[in-house]
Amino acid sequence: MSSIPVKTIGSPGLKAIPRVRTRNPLGSAFAFRQDPLHFIASMAAEYGDIFQFRLLTIPIVVINHPDYIKHILVDNQENYDKDVFLFHVVKPVLRNGLIANEGGKNWLHQRRLTQPAFHRQRIATLGKLMSDTILEKLQQWEQEAEQGHPLNVTEEMGRLTLQIVIKSLFGVAITEKAPVFEGAFTEANNILGNFTRFPFPPLNVPTPSHRRLWKAIGEMDEIVDAIIRLRQGAEETGDLLSLLMQTVDEETGEGMDVPQLHDEILNVMAGGYETTTNTISWIWYILAQHSEIEKCFHEEIDRILAERTPTVDDFPQLTYTRMLIDEALRFYPPAWQVMRRACGDDVIDGYHIPANTTIFWTQYTIHRHVDFWENPEQFDPERFLPEKVANRSRYAYIPFSSGPRICIGNNFALTEIMTVLVTIAQRYRLTLIPGPPVETVALITLRPSDNIRMRMERR
Repeated sequence: MSSIPVKTIGSPGLKAIPRVRTRNPLGSAFAFRQDPLHFIASMAAEYGDIFQFRLLTIPIVVINHPDYIKHILVDNQENYDKDVFLFHVVKPVLRNGLIANEGGKNWLHQRRLTQPAFHRQRIATLGKLMSDTILEKLQQWEQEAEQGHPLNVTEEMGRLTLQIVIKSLFGVAITEKAPVFEGAFTEANNILGNFTRFPFPPLNVPTPSHRRLWKAIGEMDEIVDAIIRLRQGAEETGDLLSLLMQTVDEETGEGMDVPQLHDEILNVMAGGYETTTNTISWIWYILAQHSEIEKCFHEEIDRILAERTPTVDDFPQLTYTRMLIDEALRFYPPAWQVMRRACGDDVIDGYHIPANTTIFWTQYTIHRHVDFWENPEQFDPERFLPEKVANRSRYAYIPFSSGPRICIGNNFALTEIMTVLVTIAQRYRLTLIPGPPVETVALITLRPSDNIRMRMERR
């Protein structure tokens, strides 16, 4: 498919961006707060791939086309930064880490310092640590299963992924702190997610929920500080924290100071925990409802691995499993929303984008765009067969974003998801306990509406 033409400022016939019409000035804001996914999808169906609405006092331009996203993330990425309220909201938790850093030389310096810790080969060395952690957890679940207790999948996958992050990234056994971090992060995520959809009153106003937020942030800070104190002055251990503490920017000769190290650790823990937990939970939920997909998944891991514990060297052969993961990331993208600010005037597809415009898009609707996905509401891993991927715009599928600011932890996340799924599925099936369907909840991440309760059945 050819790219959408991008005009320049001063070109004749620039188009006005369609504006959502509503009798109530707050109508769009309330609709977005109540169900942002439905609001964006319905407005895109009515107004097309670009429109604007007001979120209280903030004018928002929504885009819903891969070529528009490519323009912002790649072609003209220097004109767009993260000086937008979505990242202002998470700033109290993530501070000056890579996720919320607005951009410029400071961000580039941080990226150069952090990137070596996430090279593919470095992540591959963590595979055994991940497998060992999963096998330890399985022993605990087996005891619960023998007693007939159901598995709270969302909670247990959260505990498992957090332990993997702590052990694999930092090489420190502080698993007794994991429930505290998980509880604090969930509390902060719920409060900030609601605030993102309706940013009032300001976070510095001491409402009851904001007090709970500050308490949760303090608890997470204490855990991160404990990790740093354990490792200061210690010998190099080869884990990712050691790399972060020792790496030096080749251009400036500067390393990472303790405050910056604190922020990056918190970013890695948050990014490697919440989004991965949601994806793994969704996949178990999907497999329990699609027996043919589950059968293909089981047949592949049995054929490739038999009873051997998987390693990262096996992953290239687990092609169906990777397609299953890719389809889950399409269907339930955990990082479901992106915002950017236009630093200067721009034009996309004939539409004038004024300077300081807030641009918003959601992977949820991009991943369901009928021009790029056949039967988008159907879950089908085979849409990621190589020949189908080759015929589709690469920007129609962006679970980890794209361009210079692509998620730095994407290889870690995929390795973690693959290892968890395969190691557990070699031994067990997870079956749903009857109940109402699990819906999506769009907070800062896309989460299940309720804890997914399942039973473990030995294969």
